[in-house]
Order: sequence, then structure tokens, then C-alpha cells
Amino acid sequence: MAELSSGFFAAERVVLSSGGPLYLQLKRWIEDAVHRGDINPGDALPSERDLAAKVDVSRVTVRKAVLQLVKDGVLVQRHGSGTFVAPQTQRVEQSLSQLTSFTEDMARRGMAVRAEWLDRGLYLPSPEETVTLGLSQGEYVARISRLRLTGDTPLAIERASLSARILPDPEAIGDSLYRHLDKSGNRPIRAIQRIRAANLGEEDAQLLQVAVGSAGLNIERTSYLASGRAIEFTRSIYRGDTYDFVAELRLGDAPTKETSHD
Repeated sequence: MAELSSGFFAAERVVLSSGGPLYLQLKRWIEDAVHRGDINPGDALPSERDLAAKVDVSRVTVRKAVLQLVKDGVLVQRHGSGTFVAPQTQRVEQSLSQLTSFTEDMARRGMAVRAEWLDRGLYLPSPEETVTLGLSQGEYVARISRLRLTGDTPLAIERASLSARILPDPEAIGDSLYRHLDKSGNRPIRAIQRIRAANLGEEDAQLLQVAVGSAGLNIERTSYLASGRAIEFTRSIYRGDTYDFVAELRLGDAPTKETSHD
């Protein structure tokens, strides 16, 4: 078990704030300690038994508080190692008014990113892919799935579908899909994007290294060529604790004044 790198838990007496169930009082106490910097990212918490004895609560209370903090992203649990204060993640702002690739977007921020390929291949299209991309009968679809990371921190899972006529060899893609499409004159110029909140399921949570049920952003994007043809259909899931989407809003056209003629 990792040693405590902070003497915070060595205090002889712990007094929880009053109000609400005990597990919420304990949760707030640990959260406040993290926010004040009394315990730091990477610090290990005492064992469930030791923490229960220190705070004079049941182990069930400790377990409920810790599980809630793990769900909120404050703590992380590592099998066989213990419970730790979660590493701080740098939040990324992404504009909703520009159509850029993930690689280009991160490069403008001076952030080094990389991708881990989850899937690249040609498949028979689903009904949704057929309709969205306007595929003909018998036409195949190219699917590419990637885990996007900065350093060792996963940020997003991208699952893109394109007509196999546009992308006959998914294995040929390098760091950027849009850069690859640009070479063949098939880079999209506009897109329609839909964003909704989502709680991460087991598979996506494991890939993004967060607790099952953590907050995420589910994004569907259909991208178009200048001709109006849909070229890309992408479904992505972003970690809710790392991404902020920003949109610039402008005042609409002022209503024209009606001129009366007497």
C-alpha cells in the first residue's frame, strides 16, 4: 500500500461538520481537504478500516462517501493499491463555431495529443449510417474508432463513419482524419453537431479511466462537403471533467420597422 504523502490524516481528532447524513459529512470533509490543498493529487487515503476508526464512523459510511467521491472524480481507486486523490486534469475549451480536427484544435493550444486506435476497417453499414451518409445499396462504410489522449490522460472516444468510396483504406490514416481527407479534396467545410449529457457506461468509462456513471458529453456530428453531400458521421463521447464547449452568440437582426402611410 502506498504511503500517505500528507500528514493530514495523522490528526488525532476529526470533527465532521453537522448537517445531513454522516457519509455526506465525511464526503464534504475530504472534498474540502482536497480543495484547500491539505491532501494533494496522488496522495493515498487511509484504509477503509483506519479511516472509519479515525472519524469514528462505520465502514459502511466510509465506503459510501468514498464511492461518491470516486463517482465525482475527486478520488480514484486502483485495484490492489488503494484509494488516491485523483490527478488534476487540465480543462480544454473547444469552440462550437469552427470546424477543426481534434489534432488541429489541440495543436493551437500547444497541447501534445496522441491517439490509440480502437478499430479501423470496412463494414456493411447500419441503417443509420446508410441514411446519414446517403449510401447506395451494397456500398460499404469505413469505420474508425480512436481514444484521444493528452499525455496519459484520455479525453475522448471518437467513432467516425465514412463512405468506403471516400475512405477505401482506413489503415492509411495518420494522426489526423481531416488532414488525410484534405489530400483527396474531401475535407468537410461545415457540420451539424448535437450535444447531450450522458452518464458513461462500463466500456466507455473504462477507456476514459473514470467511474461508471460519470458525467460525459455525447456528441453526434454530420459533416458536409461544399456540394452539400454528407461525408462524415461521427459519434464521440467526451469526459465531462476535461471539456468545456464554448459558443459565441450574437444578437440577431433587429426587426424592421414598419412604415405607415397615412
